[in-house]
Amino acid sequence: MWWNSVWGNLLLTFLVATVPVIELRGAIPFGVARGLGIWTAIAVSVLGNLLPVPFIVLFIRNVFSWLRKRHARLNDLVNRLEARAEGKEDTVRRYAFWGLVLLVAIPLPGTGAWTGALVAAMMRMPLRKAFPAIAVGVVIAAVVVSVITYGATVVF
Repeated sequence: MWWNSVWGNLLLTFLVATVPVIELRGAIPFGVARGLGIWTAIAVSVLGNLLPVPFIVLFIRNVFSWLRKRHARLNDLVNRLEARAEGKEDTVRRYAFWGLVLLVAIPLPGTGAWTGALVAAMMRMPLRKAFPAIAVGVVIAAVVVSVITYGATVVF
């Protein structure tokens, strides 16, 4: 089957990294478990994790507006997502670039590229400022996840 090939493993790892909550925290171990080398899994996971960022930063406010018009339950979901982002805005406002890097870099639930992009969008941060900070945070998170999962000797 195609998903058991090298290209299939690369694609599946890439796709896992694009999923909110799982992101590269799950994609790196997934890729290695599928037979990818650690560095390949890291590279593919970082790229997959960064893919949704520009779309979130640029379009999530319009998507939220559209969802609010569709149904009351969707309005509640949007309100919860916005409240979650607003709760993390203080750190980003206080430390600017490095606040967004820190928010993305800590590989814990409620952090990551999706959350960082959502916070940047809610703050109306331009993509040219948000993307570099999110990218640095994603790379740091990839190193942290890899060291925790596989040990420093494997990664360095």
